[in-house]
Amino acid sequence: MELASMAPQTHSETAEYAADAAHSGAEGAFPPFDPTYFASQIFWLAITFGVLYFLLSRWVLPRIGGAIEERRDRIADDLDAASQMKSQADDAVKQYERSLADARARAQSVGAEAKADADASISEEMSRVDAELQAEQDEAEARIGELRQKALGELDTIAATTAVAVAQHLAGLDVTDDEARKVLAGAKE
Repeated sequence: MELASMAPQTHSETAEYAADAAHSGAEGAFPPFDPTYFASQIFWLAITFGVLYFLLSRWVLPRIGGAIEERRDRIADDLDAASQMKSQADDAVKQYERSLADARARAQSVGAEAKADADASISEEMSRVDAELQAEQDEAEARIGELRQKALGELDTIAATTAVAVAQHLAGLDVTDDEARKVLAGAKE
């Protein structure tokens, strides 16, 4: 049969061609299910399976396994690096907290020393000022005592002069200052 004569030209010819093909193959089953072809199908299945198994086991699966192993190693390395960085960060935080505590302790000790120095300076200054005030007070009391003695000494003179003036004026007596002083001294005792 010629190929050109087999090709259908119209719709009706196509239907006839399909009907002829169905009548001619009606005697046998569908070729993949025909038991006469099972041996060759199994043979080619075994060869195809063997070739695919060989290709997968030698090239494809080792590459996939290598990629998986490489990724697993990279993830493990990343986790180790992250763990190490976390440990370093924890150490840095501990060191920072330790230095902060040391700085606070030093600040407290410096503050305590400054307070002690200020207290000592204040007490020293107060002692000096108290000593100056005591010296001024003693000096003032000494001057007051001198002035009192001088005033008391002058009081006798004033009293004698007043007594002379009163005696002359009231009694008309002529009394001297020495006589008036002797009389006043006798009155004191």
